[in-house]
Amino acid sequence: MSNTKIIRESLKKRHLAESRFKAYGILGIISATLFLMAILSTIYIEGKSAFKSTYIKINIFYDPSIIDPEGTRDIEEIKFANYRKIIKNSLKNYFPEVIGREELKNLISFISSSEEENLMKAVLENNELIGSDKIVWLKASSTIDVINKNPEMKNLPESNRLISDQELVWFNKLVLSGDVKFGLNKDFFLKADSTEPEQAGILGSILGSFFTLLITLILSFPVAVAAGVFLEELAPKNKFTDFIEININNLAAVPSIIFGLLGLAIFLNLMHLPRSAPVVGGMVLALMTLPTIIIATRVSLKAVPPSIREAAIGLGATKFQAVIHHVLPLAVPGIATGTIIGMSRALGESAPLLLIGMVAFIVDIPGSFVDSATVLPVQIYLWKSTAARGFVELTAAGVIVLLTFLILMNALAIFVRNKFEKKW
Repeated sequence: MSNTKIIRESLKKRHLAESRFKAYGILGIISATLFLMAILSTIYIEGKSAFKSTYIKINIFYDPSIIDPEGTRDIEEIKFANYRKIIKNSLKNYFPEVIGREELKNLISFISSSEEENLMKAVLENNELIGSDKIVWLKASSTIDVINKNPEMKNLPESNRLISDQELVWFNKLVLSGDVKFGLNKDFFLKADSTEPEQAGILGSILGSFFTLLITLILSFPVAVAAGVFLEELAPKNKFTDFIEININNLAAVPSIIFGLLGLAIFLNLMHLPRSAPVVGGMVLALMTLPTIIIATRVSLKAVPPSIREAAIGLGATKFQAVIHHVLPLAVPGIATGTIIGMSRALGESAPLLLIGMVAFIVDIPGSFVDSATVLPVQIYLWKSTAARGFVELTAAGVIVLLTFLILMNALAIFVRNKFEKKW
């Protein structure tokens, strides 16, 4: 066989191998894209219904004998009036055939208990409502909401349905009368957690994540940048600095739950800081984020050409001045990108926060760094572990919100990199 033929056969094999490699790569990308689309579409289909709620139209009579029997318009008396009885009487007028005590109890369960407080607030804002009739759209309970969002459940046997046959008759009457509608679930965006799915919201966990990440950024960013600058530009190269560098690289790969154990041992058991507070969560996540930002800082500093340092030193600047005034500003885009990516990782963490008590059931919206709070991933975990059917869609909706924040943070990192990155 001639050398030319051997070379051609060799080239043919190499080209085939290259084509196979490209095909495997394209197949991998397509498979990953399909899996991602399947996951995202499933989450969206499951969670989109959480952004709307079922409302029932009722003619409410603001009975003065219940709200203000003495006619004094005393605020305290109005606050503690029996608004549940007002809702019950209004439902009795709508369903006059319902007279039994047990039936009335089942009927009033159609309406969310949060509407009692809403009626009280409406009366406090406008005392002229007392003694009047008004058409009001009241939020339905979670059970009715689930039935309304999943009409196929009406065809299930009574034993497998969330409501009885009698309750289904009442609900169908409301639907046929046009007194049932979907509306924006404002509570999801404006409230914290609740034992009732229709009253549960995500604002408390969003603010908890905000306070936690703010503490993380304040503690980790300056320390990590200073450490990265020192190790890369100023520290002498010896066994000690090599030991530190190796450990920083190892810490970046340590499972996050280890940092949770460290926070539990030091911040809670030793320092006795408040449990389930964003300040403690931020300190734990700062420890976890430090290695990521340090590595990003060092890589960004390495990317700056040596000629910048040499020029600054040649003009009389000290090594420290050359780094601070010339090298570091040029490395800021890379440092910022690494910081944002580190913060987005911290946003999605739940394991270390579970160990420091941020898994608690919190019904109040946190107002400071020391208030009890939870974060988005933990809130999703709590909803997923709850048995009520209404929390299924809330779990998926929480994932949508979390993914939205993560995508925005990563998009910001890409924007910062492309906008301010220097090409050498």
